[in-house]
Amino acid sequence: MLDYRFIVENLAAVKENIARRFMKADADAVARLFSRRAELSAALQDLRQKRNANAASAKGKLAPEQRDALVGEGKKLKEDIAALEAELAGLEREMEAEARKIPNMAHPDAPAGKEDKDNLEVRRVGEPRVFDFVPADHVKLGQDLDIIDFDSATKVSGTKFYYLKNEGVFLELGLIRYALDILARRGFTPLITPDIARTEILEGIGFNPRGAESNVYSLEGEDACLVGTAEITLGGYYSNTVLPREQLPLRMAGLSHCFRREAGAAGQFSKGLYRVHQFTKLEMFVYCLPEDSEALHGELRAVEEEIFAGLEIPYRVVDTCTGDLGAPAYRKWDLEAWMPGRANPPSPGGGEWGEVTSTSNCTDYQARRLNIRYKDSDGKNKFVHMLNGTAIAVSRGIVAILENFQRADGSVKLPKALVPYCGFDTIGKKN
Repeated sequence: MLDYRFIVENLAAVKENIARRFMKADADAVARLFSRRAELSAALQDLRQKRNANAASAKGKLAPEQRDALVGEGKKLKEDIAALEAELAGLEREMEAEARKIPNMAHPDAPAGKEDKDNLEVRRVGEPRVFDFVPADHVKLGQDLDIIDFDSATKVSGTKFYYLKNEGVFLELGLIRYALDILARRGFTPLITPDIARTEILEGIGFNPRGAESNVYSLEGEDACLVGTAEITLGGYYSNTVLPREQLPLRMAGLSHCFRREAGAAGQFSKGLYRVHQFTKLEMFVYCLPEDSEALHGELRAVEEEIFAGLEIPYRVVDTCTGDLGAPAYRKWDLEAWMPGRANPPSPGGGEWGEVTSTSNCTDYQARRLNIRYKDSDGKNKFVHMLNGTAIAVSRGIVAILENFQRADGSVKLPKALVPYCGFDTIGKKN
């Protein structure tokens, strides 16, 4: 959430930012309510001063009629104060509700645009493979290798679920440990986080837990939801906390299941493991000083690049356009891996890019909602900056590995970096 005073003092820029991000929010309403709050606060302070003066006067030696008059005036002041306090509380709830609809300011260099096609490619690493045969997509590979079972999962759980089997289990665990070791070397504290979070934490992070457009699974009868990412549980870890300045930055790596309704998600590129209702993800999270957040955002991106470069998977980095940013993000980088199975029609040199990681600098937007501050050297409490990034979304990592490392006989040879973690270098065709 943006600071109220910032919204009022930069109203034109805030409204322009809302338009650039193609969102609906009423900054004018926040400014109007902010002004009205100042009026009510001043009026309330005046009434309280009168109440105190009335109480002091009533303690003196007074004639009965004078005392009765002061008591009557005191009762009236008490009623007026209660009414004004209730009005002020309602106004503050309304102002907060309107302010929460306003997105974070976007980085001035973020490309303008509405959809992912407007994202700007800034770096490309590795060359897409040209096969001497027509490559299969990961769905066929997973079934032929007997490591993924979609049909049984649909029977048991519904569409967009899956079983991992045989070498697929070790592939998932190997990817997790491979990425964890990289993060540990870089000073991240590893955690396995809860898969459930309170609604107030989701809202603080910037997720919408309600409504038809929500991507969140709410728990019936509970003020809680299944998490769509460990960003939620890592971001809520220090809610309502004042952190010592000398402890910053705090780097955390959270492993969790992720649950997403994926309402309305469709299309040929959403099939198989690419877009599912449940998957495993290792998430990076950083709490830091405001002046350090831009550099640390670059560090998170570098970690993501190290992970995929080590897996020998061609990828590109894109600067996410303003309309494709989530509301909390100031700037977001995406890594997109080359996926040969996306060629339409299938061809030896075809394929498309598919998002596998992202990293966002959310500045103090989430910290204001969650009340996470640090004590600065001047003794004042100030809001931290918060950043997040995907180390590995395992299901998408498996997609990229299967499709890029498949061989003509239907087997898949693993990237060298994964062999020590999996205990084998090849997954052989079984069907």
